[in-house]
Amino acid sequence: MSNIQGIVVIITGASSGIGEAAAKELASKGAKLVLAARREDRLQKLQEEIQNQGGQAIYKVTDVTSAEQMEELAQFALKEFGKIDVLINNAGLMPNSLLYKKQIEDWNKMIDVNIKGVLYGIAAVLPFMRERKSGHIINLSSVAGHFVGAGSAVYAGTKFAVRAISEGLRKEEYGNNIRSTIISPGMVKSELPESITDTDFKPVIEKMYEGAIEAESIARAIAFAIEQPSDVAINEMIIRPTHQER
Repeated sequence: MSNIQGIVVIITGASSGIGEAAAKELASKGAKLVLAARREDRLQKLQEEIQNQGGQAIYKVTDVTSAEQMEELAQFALKEFGKIDVLINNAGLMPNSLLYKKQIEDWNKMIDVNIKGVLYGIAAVLPFMRERKSGHIINLSSVAGHFVGAGSAVYAGTKFAVRAISEGLRKEEYGNNIRSTIISPGMVKSELPESITDTDFKPVIEKMYEGAIEAESIARAIAFAIEQPSDVAINEMIIRPTHQER
């Protein structure tokens, strides 16, 4: 029996891409899922699909940029399932642009979702995990959290921040048996490129993403990190398409 059987997992950004794939992968291994995203129709569809396959899933419409809504999400999980074993901070945006374009609204969105959303998620679940002296927080960074390319300065900055936050979390909470994992995907088939508003830069990214791998590849990595024995922490993984140089 998998170590995933019966654990309670909150997934943000569960309505598409890596979040959706992770939900299906973990449900197939017996996890009890709490799905969170802004698009209720997508959440309902995913919940129904999981339940039709014999899995367990509930959902709550949640905006990760709201600390209050993230607290409510954690309380919803506790009310319905009695515990929180894993949080997957997956929600993210990637509206890349060249800095001189001054896409300030896009910069603010990335900071709010990619950094504050991660912090709000950690803040919402950490008190309960500390009380139990058990838990696992998985934060989705990016290859852009290791390498900065032209047009990705702000996005990369947010993903470097996710790595820093995750490492700080690990050092603060390892004594409480709380594991911290950073997963840094390369190009993965998802809706991320759709958020780009810079019309000059978007075709460049779309061309690059022609070689993207399936989200299920990242979902399997997430499951691998979770299913390790409690005395083993997979702290960081970088997962690229074989043919991606950087």
